[in-house]
Amino acid sequence: MADAAPLRPGSAGLVRAIGVTSATLLVITNVIGSAIFLTPGTMAATLPSASLLLVAWVAGGAIALCGGLTYAEMGAMYPRSGGLYVFLEEAYGPLVGFLFGWAVMLVVGTGSIAAVAVGFATYFAYFVPSLSMTRVLVSLPMPWGVLAVSAGQLVAAMSIVALGAVNYVGIEAGNRLQATLTVLKIAALAALPVVAIALHPVAPSLMPIVPAIAHPAAAFGVVMIAVMWAYEGWYYLPFCAGEIRDPSRTVPRALLVGILALVAIYVSVNLSYMLALPIDEMRGVERIAEKAVTALLGASGARLVAATVAISTLGCNAASVIVISRAAYAMAADGLFFRAAARIHPRYRTPHVAIMITCGWAAALTLTGTYEQLFTWVTFASVVFGVLGGLAIFRLRATKPDVPRPYRTWGYPWVPALFVVALGVLVVNTVAEKPMESLLGLALVALGLPAYWYWRIAPPAASRV
Repeated sequence: MADAAPLRPGSAGLVRAIGVTSATLLVITNVIGSAIFLTPGTMAATLPSASLLLVAWVAGGAIALCGGLTYAEMGAMYPRSGGLYVFLEEAYGPLVGFLFGWAVMLVVGTGSIAAVAVGFATYFAYFVPSLSMTRVLVSLPMPWGVLAVSAGQLVAAMSIVALGAVNYVGIEAGNRLQATLTVLKIAALAALPVVAIALHPVAPSLMPIVPAIAHPAAAFGVVMIAVMWAYEGWYYLPFCAGEIRDPSRTVPRALLVGILALVAIYVSVNLSYMLALPIDEMRGVERIAEKAVTALLGASGARLVAATVAISTLGCNAASVIVISRAAYAMAADGLFFRAAARIHPRYRTPHVAIMITCGWAAALTLTGTYEQLFTWVTFASVVFGVLGGLAIFRLRATKPDVPRPYRTWGYPWVPALFVVALGVLVVNTVAEKPMESLLGLALVALGLPAYWYWRIAPPAASRV
């Protein structure tokens, strides 16, 4: 392909096989996992107002859109694999970029893959009960206690390994798989409002707008935290820019269309829940999709939801394996990770070692059962890096004005500023609500400092590991 020339040392050999349609689907499927099927009920318990809940979903999409427009400029500037890792490295130097990549590989990215895989296994067991998370296969004594491995955990680990194998043999195969699963996921989600309108044509009650609770503004802030986590993952697309055709044009376009599609999907699905159930019946329901669809279709609705969530979570991980492994590849290409992770398979033209490392560690996290706590700890650090990513556009405009910018952020500087302020509020709220988890998250990131010294500062012989 004409645009497949290497953009930097270490990226030669990657195949630019992702077009604008597949890139847009990557944005969508990296975001939609299990949150939309679970969180609306708990959100309704905090803020029992249909109107404000819909506003929250739109506001979350607006924030993600501001972030997408901001990252699109930097993605067009640096159209190579690595995404936010590359942006942070270019803006603040290799240490900040490495610490972000360290957090992604340790827990943020791999832990997310593990968590989504467990969600897949949980709903897969609906059809094969013998493979449930409650069926313990083996218990092993460990220094910290007993390690129990269930059949569901094995299913979760095997799903990651299988997705890794598909991606190992070519970006085209991995891209086709995630695109197919994403189309099925979108079709199933699009069917929800259609069925809800057909069976419950009466519009949901949107009054009163302000519920009769003690602190509605504070409740809205808490709900926004859940909304932002539901939109988590929109920024993954630039991670695989080295395999996107014409990335300077494709990345901005895919981010814009993909995020707008996410807003439409989230709002329409929530409207379908509200058509099926009054807001009082939504409050506190964890598996809200199952209850809503069952109310519409009867007992068969539960099986439909289980199949939809299984497809959704598997599709989410099919995309996540692509993008997270490219973070490992980009770090290795810079000499800040195991050098073998920068290798390109001579036949399949994929970063095969980076894929194996990513999937192997994520699969191991599903078996340990400790990844959920680690993921909670490091979430705070992830948001902090997001703030730094938003600020990076201001720094790069000041320090590197001559770097070509095929796309410039619309609404600069107000759009990036809004994104930074919104994430900054989330940082402050996380510190206030979970101070211990925030400190532990920063501590886990700080554990990367010895590794950075080893790969960046240690003698050359050590860095060639």
